[in-house]
Amino acid sequence: MNPEYPTVIPMISYEDGIAALEWLTKAFGFRERTRLTAPDGTLSHGEMEVGDGLIMLATPSPDYESPRHHRESCEQTRKWSVASWIFDGVLVYVDDLNAHFERAKAAGAIILSVIEDGYPGRRYRAEDPEGHRWFFFERNNTP
Repeated sequence: MNPEYPTVIPMISYEDGIAALEWLTKAFGFRERTRLTAPDGTLSHGEMEVGDGLIMLATPSPDYESPRHHRESCEQTRKWSVASWIFDGVLVYVDDLNAHFERAKAAGAIILSVIEDGYPGRRYRAEDPEGHRWFFFERNNTP
């Protein structure tokens, strides 16, 4: 294993990986680390740092359908995705949950739940423009 990489790295597909890199930076404060583009201009591989973690993303093929578009075309997916809790999402710890929430909201994140207090800690849920779900916890307030 490359020592620069954490043990677990979420890999997320996006219809528009380039736009995702930019939006995740603006909305969630992630830091772009790597951007490799294919000859057609799509993202073949991207890496973003978040705290001491890392996510990878790419646009896999023209036929790929984001979670948001899949919900539009699949009734069964629409049924289970009405729940605001996370299905196939990514959990991220942040230092200032209030500021993070406001930044995400201002950038157009779909807020699935406002900031909640209680077990297992302060948190909120959001969705990015392509329908990927994110769960943010405040680092200093989790058991």
